[in-house]
Amino acid sequence: MCGAGADFVPSFTGQFVILRRVKRKFLIDTDTASDDAVALIMALRCADIEVVAITTVAGNVEVQQATRNALYTAELCGADVPVYSGAERPLKRAAVNASWFHGHDGLGDHGYAAPRRGAEKHGAVDAIIETIERNPGLVLVTLGPLTNVALALQKKPEIAAQVSRCVVMGGAPCCEGNVTPAAEYNIWCDPEAVRVVMRSGLPVELVGWQLCRGLAVLNATEIEHVLSFSTPVAKFAIECNSRAQQAFLEQSGEHGISLPDPVAMAVALDASIVTAQSEHYVEVETESELTRGMTIVDRLNVAGDERNREVWAEALAGGYKAKVFWAIDNERWKEALYRALR
Repeated sequence: MCGAGADFVPSFTGQFVILRRVKRKFLIDTDTASDDAVALIMALRCADIEVVAITTVAGNVEVQQATRNALYTAELCGADVPVYSGAERPLKRAAVNASWFHGHDGLGDHGYAAPRRGAEKHGAVDAIIETIERNPGLVLVTLGPLTNVALALQKKPEIAAQVSRCVVMGGAPCCEGNVTPAAEYNIWCDPEAVRVVMRSGLPVELVGWQLCRGLAVLNATEIEHVLSFSTPVAKFAIECNSRAQQAFLEQSGEHGISLPDPVAMAVALDASIVTAQSEHYVEVETESELTRGMTIVDRLNVAGDERNREVWAEALAGGYKAKVFWAIDNERWKEALYRALR
């Protein structure tokens, strides 16, 4: 098993009842770069999970490159999951990629071959709506800016009630950001989209950037351990993060490979690795360029107080809170990664 939460349904054969495992269904939205690719591998190689669709969005790289990278990663895993190309830019802002962190192709610029197949003909927004409607109760995992998801919600708001979990890699709810002092990249890219998602009623679970730092980082010994698996996916996981490893050192002073999207995927696969969490209203800054994309968590539950009520009125109106994760079991997150790469 790669995660907890698989369902069993009874099948009746004569006098015997056979419990049949039913795979959990995942819809993954991604701006596929190096850590996204590893997260995709974790889901695609999990026996308990059926990835019913992958949708791509502009973020780390242009959406066309994100689509190519998702297709390449799926082929590496022997998966024929449909991939749908989505938004080329945020709702109201210019696209700003992260090639400085992930390389120009998002995968460390190692010259990986073109995938053998292409994206599906229709786009990501309609694919998100149709996939959720066909698979009520699925888990939605977002690894990039939330543009596609926001557009789908604006087009069909009722899909929010058909999602069992919406695991969002994004935000820096307790600390500094990774693209500005205030903001994490996925939220900073399209903060207006985040507001749409947070106010939609989707059951958001926020996996912030802080959870992939410190002891969550793959150190040199752990990197060698992964390479010792001698599998194509293990080699790819380390190799495609070569530029990201260097950039993370330049950015934070920390040695090793930081993997925010795989940490989020580990939580999506098995929420029991979370060791500290709480539910709160979450607001996102959209007006100030100084704090654009900052995730403000009402951790002390004071948003409804008289002095804050007016500013927080729109966030409070729907009554929708998000689960915010503060800590994870780092040993178990790494075990989940190792299982996927062996």
